[in-house]
Formats: sequence, C-alpha cells, structure tokens
Amino acid sequence: MARTREFDTEAAVSRAMELFWTRGYEATSVRDLTQHLGIGQGSLYAAFGDKDGLYRAALEHYRTTLAAAALRSLEEGADARAAIRTLLTERIRIAIGNGGQGCLAVNAVCERLPQDAATRRTVRDMQDASREALTEVLRAAMDRGEIAARHDPHTIAAFLVTFLNGLLVSSKITPDASTLEPLVEVALTALD
Repeated sequence: MARTREFDTEAAVSRAMELFWTRGYEATSVRDLTQHLGIGQGSLYAAFGDKDGLYRAALEHYRTTLAAAALRSLEEGADARAAIRTLLTERIRIAIGNGGQGCLAVNAVCERLPQDAATRRTVRDMQDASREALTEVLRAAMDRGEIAARHDPHTIAAFLVTFLNGLLVSSKITPDASTLEPLVEVALTALD
C-alpha cells in the first residue's frame, strides 16, 4: 500500500521558492532543501522527482502568485502612468528586499540559461503575460488620450518589460530604492 504524503506540497513549494530566491539554484543543495522544508530526501524525490522538479515547481509558484498579483494590480489601476509607475517601483521594493535578492525569474535566467530550456519557457511565459497586460493598459490609455499614441503599444510594453529586467539585475548590484526609483521616471517618458 502506498504511503500517504505527510507534508503540504504547496507549502513546501512556497518555502523552496524562498530558499531558491535567496540562494539561487546552484547554491541550494538537496540537503538545504530537506532541512528548510523539514522533509526527508525520499519525500522530496517522491513529490517532485528531483531538485530540478522542485525548482520548476517553485518558479511556477512564483509565476502564479507574485507575478500574477503584479499583473492584476496593473490591470486594476485607473491611470496607466500611475499604474505602471507603481508596478515598477513595487518590483524594485521586492527586488531590494533581503539585501538585494532580486527577482526570482530574472535570477533564474541569469543563472540557468541558456542550458535550462524549462526555465526559459517558464520565464518567457511570465514575460509574455507582462507584455500582453502592459499592451492592453497602454492601448486603453492611448484610446483615452491619457498617453501619447506616437508609438505602438506593443513596442512600448516590450520596452518596459526589457527595462524592468535590467532594473531587476541592477537591484542586485545596487539594492537601493533611492538610486533605482528615479530611473522609473526616465522610463515613463516613453509614454509622452
């Protein structure tokens, strides 16, 4: 008879996400994970297959929780410029937390690509979702005359996603909001 899993896999994935986010994939051993999660190695392998499986689950958890919440807050903003400013500055705040841990998705790209195709797909899906959400916000703002219509909304959205990625890498080098937040204002001039 199969044993019943003795731990909450969703909670384990969330805690693993935190550990991977803080330490990175390579610096996180299976032993680190089992100790942090309070589970045995056999339980980890039974639930996730291996360290890679748990890492993919952690990235997916990040995508469906934190990344999805950022997009929801963007879509709920009435003023596009203010909503985009809030999105970018909030990402800075999260990235500089814990001494400059950065963004889990950007960290994953910097550490795992080009070799890890699964990480590439997951992060690309996150970026595609961000670009699509920004495009819709920008298109609606252009229709209202709220922002300039001189550029294609998809191109501006792609620029903002690219800018954000660079900003998140910079946040690991300089984890200081007072240095990074003025850059958001410069990026927002693309909407003029």
